[in-house]
Amino acid sequence: MFYGVHFVKIKQIYVGLLILELFYGILLNETMNRNLKRYLQHLWKSVLFWASVMGLYSIFRYYGIDEEEGFTVIKEFSGNEGTLRALMGFTSIGILIGIVYASIDFFFDKYSSHKISLVYELVIRTLLYFVTTIVIFTVIMDLFSDLYNLNLNTDRGWWKKNKSFWATIVYIVLVSFVFSFIKIATEKFGKGVFLKMLLGRYRNPQEEKRIFMFLDLKDSTTIAENLGHFKYSQFIQDCFYDLNEVVPKYEAEIYQYVGDEAVLSWPYKKGLANNNCVDLFFAFQKEKQKKSEYYLQKYGILPVFKAGLHGGFLMVTEVGVIKKEIAYHGDVINTSARIQAECNSHKVQLLISEKLLQDLHLNTNLNVTFLGSVLLKGKQEEVNIHTINRV
Repeated sequence: MFYGVHFVKIKQIYVGLLILELFYGILLNETMNRNLKRYLQHLWKSVLFWASVMGLYSIFRYYGIDEEEGFTVIKEFSGNEGTLRALMGFTSIGILIGIVYASIDFFFDKYSSHKISLVYELVIRTLLYFVTTIVIFTVIMDLFSDLYNLNLNTDRGWWKKNKSFWATIVYIVLVSFVFSFIKIATEKFGKGVFLKMLLGRYRNPQEEKRIFMFLDLKDSTTIAENLGHFKYSQFIQDCFYDLNEVVPKYEAEIYQYVGDEAVLSWPYKKGLANNNCVDLFFAFQKEKQKKSEYYLQKYGILPVFKAGLHGGFLMVTEVGVIKKEIAYHGDVINTSARIQAECNSHKVQLLISEKLLQDLHLNTNLNVTFLGSVLLKGKQEEVNIHTINRV
């Protein structure tokens, strides 16, 4: 009977997780596979991080504490068996925290308005984190109370005067700052770049093979004159917000913004994979088209961007002292910019160098047209360029 009750409880939790998974399965339908992939990538990192830090917390908190003089420890968490129980309990809490926190972050990043104040968003997130943390602690404590016949208080409001709970909350808050710092630094410098900077890899120039896309607003001068500098600034802000919606889905890194231009970059193999470097441009077009009514009502114009793509070897290094940045030096960047500048001359929105095109395996729904050889500004040899359109 005892184990039957436990089996029912575990089954209920399992069914609950399946319902949660089904909910996200409906939310992220088949047309949003890249969003799902992005969520799952964030999910496993969040679960691994929180399971690890909560497991470590249980070790710091309970391991060997019953052997120290002057400490009184409840018998359920004393000795090796008690330490193991605490480890299992806190690791389970960490897994659930990782799932819930990742889901909350995904919801806000994907569906909350970018117009909401950062302060309000922070307050709402914090409240959600706190409430869900109480629920998670209550569920795990209740489950372990039944499994191991422990006398853990899970009555309503148990957490208000529970000093152990508040000590754990302080630990979670401190760890959250570390997690947020790592996340922000990763978003700032790009995946993998932050770790390389910490290890000092870019103190000396390094050679890398990368793909660059220069993305520029068409007829920007005319638009700026018509809208005025304030509304034009809002216009560019909206455009780059839409760009940021698609950038993570295609594993791109935003190198820099220069006025109404954005410079995107990929490690060479990652840019080629699934045609990320090309599909991002069409995804950005689709994103703007979805919001065409919004742009037309607010600004009276639908933004059109032109892009130039090229790839190859270049140098990357860390520059600056007061403000550090990662800088790329080489012909690849100059050629990408010059190719983008040819879009107006050929009246197309996307141009790509033949060298990069040869390494891609484009889908049948894309049509490639050779536009000829051009002598780009500052170069001595002509470059073959192509345009790509959706069929």
